[in-house]
Amino acid sequence: MSGFILDFEKPIIELEKRILEMKEYSSSEKIEVTDEITRLEEKVDRLRRDIFSKLTRWQRVQVARHPRRPYALDYIQRIFTNFIECHGDRAFADDPAIVAGIAKLDGDSVVVISQQKGRDTKQKLFRNFAMPHPEGYRKALRLMKLAEKFNKPIISIIDTPGAYPGIGAEERGQAEAIARNLLEMAHLRVPIIIAIIGEGASGGALGIGVGDRILMQENTWYSVISPEGCAAILWRDSSKADLAADAMKLAPNDLIKLGVIDEIVLEPSGGAHRDYDGAAQLLKAAILRQLQQVKTISSEDLVHQRIEKYSKMGKWIE
Repeated sequence: MSGFILDFEKPIIELEKRILEMKEYSSSEKIEVTDEITRLEEKVDRLRRDIFSKLTRWQRVQVARHPRRPYALDYIQRIFTNFIECHGDRAFADDPAIVAGIAKLDGDSVVVISQQKGRDTKQKLFRNFAMPHPEGYRKALRLMKLAEKFNKPIISIIDTPGAYPGIGAEERGQAEAIARNLLEMAHLRVPIIIAIIGEGASGGALGIGVGDRILMQENTWYSVISPEGCAAILWRDSSKADLAADAMKLAPNDLIKLGVIDEIVLEPSGGAHRDYDGAAQLLKAAILRQLQQVKTISSEDLVHQRIEKYSKMGKWIE
């Protein structure tokens, strides 16, 4: 994982390696090359900003899937305090793909719902690649109802390639669990802030994604299907995922124009995987800003505005 480099990152990595070599050489040989190092650091910073400001939609999908990208628990650790995880749906089992609990956000109590990916093979299997089962969505709903009961805001952190499509999940009512969450979240009488930190795929994301404000970090994607899945359907060739990504308009810049999301959260230069703390600070500021706005709205108006928000999405002709 430590050696994972995206193709468009290679020029940046090569310059950074050169800077590191010069620093090591300067230290070992006691030679002063500070001016040259400073010049190269300025050059790599300009290069990084230039490359990441011009990413294609497919390249943003690749960044969203970067194995070193911060996951939900990385943000929970940095944004919230006193996080207490809750387990189980009180009906079947606990689903580790969904991490949910109670926490403090700048001193105020909130309920956090999230989808968690794994770093290594063992964690990926344990978290089921962040693909929730129906019991995961029912656990999330249990925590959301708890938030409503005690009048606490809900912060939902999304990062999933989709809900788990296995036979067992379907037998236990995967579609019903997601549909139930859509219905219930639309009518919850507490503020709901949604933050997409990586992949936001299909009903897997939407199952915990109905809210008053939807935030997307700048190198993320959000759509009804993955680019590979779309390409396989349209062209019967998943290798055309880059074409599908353009057709789907799944990037934050597209979605804010379409009115699907409310804010694009900037990331540190070079992507969130380069600076966890910096990315967390930017995301926290956005969450607090949006939460402060919706907290002033009465519960009745909150539900009404939320339903209106989703009713206005899309275009149609009668």
